[in-house]
Amino acid sequence: MCGRFTITITLEEILSHYLIDDSKTATLQPNYNVAPMHNIPAVIATNDGKRLEELRWGLVPFWAKDDKVGSKMINARAETVAQKPAFKRLLKSKRCIIPADGFYEWKKDGSTKQPYRILKSDGNIFSFAGLYDTWEDPEGKKISTCTIITTTPNSLMADIHDRMPVILRSEDKADWLERDNDDVESLLKLLRPYDASKMRAYKVPSAGGNVRNNSVELLENIG
Repeated sequence: MCGRFTITITLEEILSHYLIDDSKTATLQPNYNVAPMHNIPAVIATNDGKRLEELRWGLVPFWAKDDKVGSKMINARAETVAQKPAFKRLLKSKRCIIPADGFYEWKKDGSTKQPYRILKSDGNIFSFAGLYDTWEDPEGKKISTCTIITTTPNSLMADIHDRMPVILRSEDKADWLERDNDDVESLLKLLRPYDASKMRAYKVPSAGGNVRNNSVELLENIG
């Protein structure tokens, strides 16, 4: 499961990293505790190139009766994403990349849980594989939402949790976003655990468990 992450980089860094010319996001404030139902930046492909959109985290399929289902659909499992009704159509046509610079996971330690922050060893941006959809309420208001795909853990994550978000390799990002790529088998091959040797993890304060807490102190390495 991926239920919290961080995005503390600037809007300019995201636009430069993904070579984006068109952005519907005017500003981006650091978020040290991104939680479900937050609005987050996401990269999608259009006929005119890549665009940065703002999506709400928690997928609401276009056919849903109401948007409350979003809080239960923050993740899609790589093993079943091609079969689940809410995801299989999106896998072929509505894929996105969700930028991040770290994510949190809680490791069971007896009767307690210790939160860890996991990031790339070099501290650079990484790319969650995501899916998105647009839902319209009875009054015609549209909400664009997304979900993050998860997979089995690599050797680093296996000691912390039994799932991890799919982090796309640099060479796979273009294939994931390519609008004309509807080859499900080839897409599923991209949904693999990231190389553990290129990642690191450290213990962080338990305050991050409360979604109301959102400050740089949450990133502290408490050893």
